Amino acid sequence: MTNFAATVSMPATPVQQAAQSASLTPTYLLLALVLATLGIASVVGWFLSRREKLGVENTLITRFNYKIRVWWMMLAIFAIGLLLHRIGVVVLFFLVSFWALREFITMTPTRRGDHRTLFWIFFIFTPLQYILIGLGSGYYDYYSIVIPVYASLFIPARAAIAGDYKRFLERSAKIQSGLLICVYSLSHAPALLDLELVRTPIRSGAEKIPWEGNNLSVMIFFVLIAQLSLVMERAWSVFAGRTVIAEKINASRTWEGVLGSIVSTGIIAAALSWATPFYPWEAGVMGGVVTIMASAGTLTMSAIKRDRGVKDTGTLVQGHAGVLDQIDNICFAAPIFFHVTRFFFTA
Repeated sequence: MTNFAATVSMPATPVQQAAQSASLTPTYLLLALVLATLGIASVVGWFLSRREKLGVENTLITRFNYKIRVWWMMLAIFAIGLLLHRIGVVVLFFLVSFWALREFITMTPTRRGDHRTLFWIFFIFTPLQYILIGLGSGYYDYYSIVIPVYASLFIPARAAIAGDYKRFLERSAKIQSGLLICVYSLSHAPALLDLELVRTPIRSGAEKIPWEGNNLSVMIFFVLIAQLSLVMERAWSVFAGRTVIAEKINASRTWEGVLGSIVSTGIIAAALSWATPFYPWEAGVMGGVVTIMASAGTLTMSAIKRDRGVKDTGTLVQGHAGVLDQIDNICFAAPIFFHVTRFFFTA
């Protein structure tokens, strides 16, 4: 099958080049769709910002325009990744992970005795995770356990060697959580590029059919659905929200918003199934799963920020939140999406 990794292999014959171009067509169409949507949203945001109204409405418009800027940056990242091919995408996600982990550690202060442990986390385990992913799916047995097993055991042991016992368990847990969320979980998004994807058989007992598409479109599909799920959740919470999930953590998130988002995001995912190896009903289910995990990730990060007494983890663009605030939903949904895809849609 034509895979994203094929774009960085040996020089292709004219027939292979034609096949690669055909496999990239859904990716280009998906990017074009996102580009058109963002263009329309930017124009709408500009017209709304010209209205001379103050108060809550003006605040919402301002946040909407800031969010559009963030999405433009994400689109630029995917466009650069498409130009740089597979390794470029892995490097870009590594940089995002590094930045997000820095924000997490800054938000949860550590002691002097943790500095050498943090050196290992930032400059050994984080690069190692992405190097293993960059080496390909043959290293799945390694990158799937290096952080949850070896790094998780190394962190408290290295902190103990420093000899600082004050709040030892809390400090170790903070570093472990940051590494797990910002690096390990997020790294499953670029790992999608190496899966040998197939379509499920229509008839029971039939062989799975190799998917001829490009894995990059699956990764874009995942990130797009994860981001749209939060937009849908906020919209449903505003128009139909009644039952707040956890008022002391986030008073704007409701059960009705989550349920509405599951349905609406699932429908959108089904409509975009042409860019994936999923049939429409499978894409709809995947959209629902991503929505649940994205909502859980955002709520979890809100709880952490409440505990630390901060509003945002950092500043990505003027007036908006940090990198981790933008990808917390992706971090929680990425490993689940990856493993469900790997279990049901690979040979």
